[in-house]
Amino acid sequence: MKKIEAIIRKSKFHAVKEALHKVGVNFFSYWDVTGLGNEKEGHVYRGITYSTSDIQRRYLSIVVNDDFKEPAINAILQAASTGEVGDGKIFVSNIEESYRIRTAETGNDTLN
Repeated sequence: MKKIEAIIRKSKFHAVKEALHKVGVNFFSYWDVTGLGNEKEGHVYRGITYSTSDIQRRYLSIVVNDDFKEPAINAILQAASTGEVGDGKIFVSNIEESYRIRTAETGNDTLN
């Protein structure tokens, strides 16, 4: 099992959610987060400069069977990309064990 953590633009959340559903990833958790990025300048909108030092993003936490790792990552990459600085990051780590609390099942069956 793999844990996929993605930090994406809030404006891309619905596109990423739909892309994940299309590849069979139907359960994940998410949070609104604020972070600091590499962008050094503010954005100018209608003549007013807005600070971008604190960046509003959405953090997704997804645990999938190994078979779903690549489809899930590709779905996020395609749906979240704008080609601009600040599109986000994806981190992948191993999950050693999982348990379904209701039935005490363990392993891959807990993710269905």
